[in-house]
Amino acid sequence: MRIGYAAMLDRFPPAEVVRLAALAEASGFSGVLASDHFQPWLPQHGQAASAWSVLGALGQATTGDLGTGASTPGYRWHPAMLAQASATLAALYPGRHWLGLGSGEAISEHIAGGYWPEAPERIARLFEAVEVIKKLFASGLAGRDVKHEGPHFRLESTRLWTMPAEAPPILIATAGPVTARRAGRTVDGLVTEAAPLDRLATLLQRFDEGAREAGRDPATMPKVLRLHLAWAETDEQAAAEALAEWPIAGLRMGRGDIRSPFELEQIARLARPTDVAAGMLVSADPDAHRASIQRYVDLGFTRIYLHNAGRDQERFLDVFGRQVLPGISR
Repeated sequence: MRIGYAAMLDRFPPAEVVRLAALAEASGFSGVLASDHFQPWLPQHGQAASAWSVLGALGQATTGDLGTGASTPGYRWHPAMLAQASATLAALYPGRHWLGLGSGEAISEHIAGGYWPEAPERIARLFEAVEVIKKLFASGLAGRDVKHEGPHFRLESTRLWTMPAEAPPILIATAGPVTARRAGRTVDGLVTEAAPLDRLATLLQRFDEGAREAGRDPATMPKVLRLHLAWAETDEQAAAEALAEWPIAGLRMGRGDIRSPFELEQIARLARPTDVAAGMLVSADPDAHRASIQRYVDLGFTRIYLHNAGRDQERFLDVFGRQVLPGISR
């Protein structure tokens, strides 16, 4: 069980992200989950650095695991490019990198100019992309060319020429039970975001069912959670920062088809403080946050990456490193 730092490349400049990740590790956090966006969710966040460039720097600045949460194959990234990027990172930092893949959101993926499909097709494309990436990982390990011809992707005869001794684990990011079950049958682990505990319990149950159907032990497979929260020195400050910095926690709607940060900005203005507090824990009490994290640990997540909505990340890392992480039973 590891508690890591969620590196929000859509909120902070890349050099600042690297510095904060190193500070997080020094404070007791283990590992980094890097967001992969072409645009930020809100214009005020003002950043959207390339995840793969920053992950290379994060590997130099830290010693823990390096995950993507999550890259999307099939739009701005061909699966072959993601396979190459992932294999290269894993070769640089053996045993530390895992590849998180998702079906994507239009805000970052539509920029390539192609048709943005409905959710069922996006999921079909995701799992075909997994097949392509697995073929390429196997090609690099075996030293033999592979090819692929499918409904969504084509791969001419080729191989990965740079490959670690072991292929990086592939994890699927989803909030849907049907996709989670399919992920359990197909890949090495699961990535999701915080939600009501009963929904997350169902998600993990479906993933475990899929794993057992494929003859694997779900207890040995990583289950990753990104947990948004709002902590500050006072409850009032935490509430104000949550509403100002992460109002999308208060939106009760899907964001997958929104194409512009400016569009989401208009929608987010409808969020009220009570809406945001319902979407994530807003509190100045470290014990309240410790108890919240513990519930997800007890549910069965093996890696939890924390994102604090407030701007003072240094103070957050210091307080949580001293007062929250040591009290979590793992």
